[in-house]
Amino acid sequence: MNSAEAGPARAYARYALALLALGNLINYLDRNIIFALFEPIKRDLGVSDTQLGWLGSAYAIVFSIGALFAGVASDLFSRRAVLAGGVALWSGFTALGGVVRSYWQLFATRTVVGVGQSSYLPAAQALLADYFPTKGRAQAMGIFWAGLALGGVLAVYLGGVLATAFGWRYTLMIVGLPGLAFSLLLARLHDPAARPVPVVARRAAPKFHLTWRAAIRAIMPLLVSLALATAAWGFLALFRNLPADTDTAAFGIIAGIGLVWTVLKWVLVVLRRPHAGPTGAPTDVIDEMLDAAALVLGTPTLIWLFIGGALTSAAMNSLVAWSSSYLQRELGLTLLEVGRQIGPVGLVAGVLGSWSGGRLGDALFDRIRSGRVVAGALGFLVGAPACVVMLLISDVRLFGLLFFVTVFFYTWYNGPVAAVLFDVVPRRIAATVMGAYVFFIHIAGDAIALPVVGALSDRFGLRPALLALPMVGLLGGVVLLFAVFTVARDMARVREQAA
Repeated sequence: MNSAEAGPARAYARYALALLALGNLINYLDRNIIFALFEPIKRDLGVSDTQLGWLGSAYAIVFSIGALFAGVASDLFSRRAVLAGGVALWSGFTALGGVVRSYWQLFATRTVVGVGQSSYLPAAQALLADYFPTKGRAQAMGIFWAGLALGGVLAVYLGGVLATAFGWRYTLMIVGLPGLAFSLLLARLHDPAARPVPVVARRAAPKFHLTWRAAIRAIMPLLVSLALATAAWGFLALFRNLPADTDTAAFGIIAGIGLVWTVLKWVLVVLRRPHAGPTGAPTDVIDEMLDAAALVLGTPTLIWLFIGGALTSAAMNSLVAWSSSYLQRELGLTLLEVGRQIGPVGLVAGVLGSWSGGRLGDALFDRIRSGRVVAGALGFLVGAPACVVMLLISDVRLFGLLFFVTVFFYTWYNGPVAAVLFDVVPRRIAATVMGAYVFFIHIAGDAIALPVVGALSDRFGLRPALLALPMVGLLGGVVLLFAVFTVARDMARVREQAA
């Protein structure tokens, strides 16, 4: 590429980065706005903390499962269509949440929001990996992931201001509707890697034959556990003297066991496949997903990223979800004061943290192959102690300072970890693997943590419940460090396959 071509290409890559980063901000704004509205929703609809936690958990579960399929769709079809369609869907149902009249109607709208938002992260990050194939990848991912902190904290700020002025229902409408217009911009975004047109090779015999009988047998543990969980829930609901939400907790535990059992069965299916890893083009969606699963299980770096990512996601997202309620209950702030207290602080900390983490990851990567792993893990190793102190003090000003420190370090990992994932994955199934990553970190992370924190809060209070989160984040940082010993070898394998 000559210099005349390189200039416009670099300029368009920056434009695409800005557009996708803005989309991620809208993504997390619409996702987290519900958390800022927990207290008025609790008063208006008469729900418990456990039910509020399940409101976030249901979203996370649907979001995780959707991301798995959205990643496959992004690799096989148009990434622009996946992005634009997802934004339009989640924006419309965010706004629709403002007209509900019951907890279960709100529950339903948030699950559809999860379906729409599940499309964004795999497709957007796969596009960015193509726009920034080597140099500056972690910094680009860091800028993209600044949307997590910006959207999350902006949700707290706007939630406080708008809900105080207009109520929680109009707040959902106001933040949801602009996304419909934004989806039109994404529909016009240029894809730097043309999607492959299906050819005869796609119609070859699939590497994995799936019949309806085999599919039902594969998910039978989940189906049985859901039936048992529903029966237990109905039986326990007959008793009036049990602790609050015992029936809901029993349902979650039994269904969770079935989900884990089902996942383990599929792991064994993948490990028993005739191919040790992805070879050739997948012949259908099932092959695409199983190729990605085989790659993950055969790449040690990805295993550490998946486990560490689930732990850090549980810590970070649960802290964001419950921060507004914590400040109102424990420090006596109003909803408006919460937004003004931590909104601007979190915005600055999130931008600086995401940029600094990506910058540090790229700088260390120039010296050692594991530099991006170190940068991602370091944020949680340093930020966890600050988070503990933040949750123990009662001074509002000191809380604001420690909130800045915690968000700054907790947002380091986003850019470097996403860059590492694309470093060790072949481009042809990059979005599928990213979808699998998003699925795992949320289904095993905040989908579990959100209702658990709510249940602990109902029983022991919100402060003791939240104090477990920095320990989870610290453990996640330690797990990520294990990838230091594997990332160079896994990167070399990808380069050999591409040669």
